[in-house]
Amino acid sequence: MTGTTTWLTQEAYDRLKAEYEYLTGAGRDEIVARVAQARDEGDLKENSGYHAAREEHAKQEARVRELKAKLENAQVGTPPDDGLVEPGMIVTLDFAGEEMTFLLGSREIAGTTELDVFSEASPLGASILGRSVGDEVTFTTPTGAERLVKVLKAVPYDG
Repeated sequence: MTGTTTWLTQEAYDRLKAEYEYLTGAGRDEIVARVAQARDEGDLKENSGYHAAREEHAKQEARVRELKAKLENAQVGTPPDDGLVEPGMIVTLDFAGEEMTFLLGSREIAGTTELDVFSEASPLGASILGRSVGDEVTFTTPTGAERLVKVLKAVPYDG
């Protein structure tokens, strides 16, 4: 994930930063204390509490690494209004004769908007990334069907 720019709204960035600070501070202290407490309960081979606490600790540390990479590589704010489909843009497509509008961006911003959010790594997002208004592109749906989409509009999300 390192080196990959993630577009975030200020609200999403602030939420992720707060989560990171909690997980590297009080959250880490809490899980380390739980692991130590479970370890003190006796035989580690048969101590399910210890193994559960260690697994939770590993998951938490993985989330810390994920958050750190996202925050270090975050692009916060409104993307340029250059007519290109890129993260941070509200995109309107003609999708098989139907108009569809969504925000192209990270799943981390999904809770901060009423718009549907599609990742730029999704099949649809990847197929339209870097395209301009008027461009048509065929992409493969998760079911294997080929669909033609036309970019009708791409405007910055100002959130």
